[in-house]
Amino acid sequence: MSTLNQALVGIIMGSKSDLPVMQDAVDVLKTLGVPFEVTIVSAHRTPQRMFDYAQDAAERGLKVIIAGAGGAAHLPGMVASITHLPVIGVPVKSSNSIDGWDSVLSILQMPNGIPVATVALNAAKNAGILAAQILGTYNAETAKNVIAFKADLAKKVIETAEEVEQMTF
Repeated sequence: MSTLNQALVGIIMGSKSDLPVMQDAVDVLKTLGVPFEVTIVSAHRTPQRMFDYAQDAAERGLKVIIAGAGGAAHLPGMVASITHLPVIGVPVKSSNSIDGWDSVLSILQMPNGIPVATVALNAAKNAGILAAQILGTYNAETAKNVIAFKADLAKKVIETAEEVEQMTF
């Protein structure tokens, strides 16, 4: 398990093949200064590991879990059914996916009582930002970092708009 300081966010995925997508959550949490951990927890191949991870997450200090999965994508929902922590599901377009829709719908269509916040297909960056926003509701430094991050996004759009406006068509 990879840990940066005392992890507040757990980033889990069904297999190593999900890592290229989930790396975006890692990168944005690093940028925002949010401590996290990363590991592989398969709902289908290691159900006891999944159960133990979800059951012990809050006790270990986690505040949010980001769970990425492709195909049937049961990991986010199953983890949400075990823990009281907020779970953010990242549908991953995998090699055995039906264009990613199977993953999106598996995470999105949770029954009442077991909510999973769901981001767009392969949008682990948004999951990282959302996790930081959740933490920012009670951590002023994280809130400040998220505000600065979003201000930088706006600045880049304005700069790009000015470039386009200067072009001759």
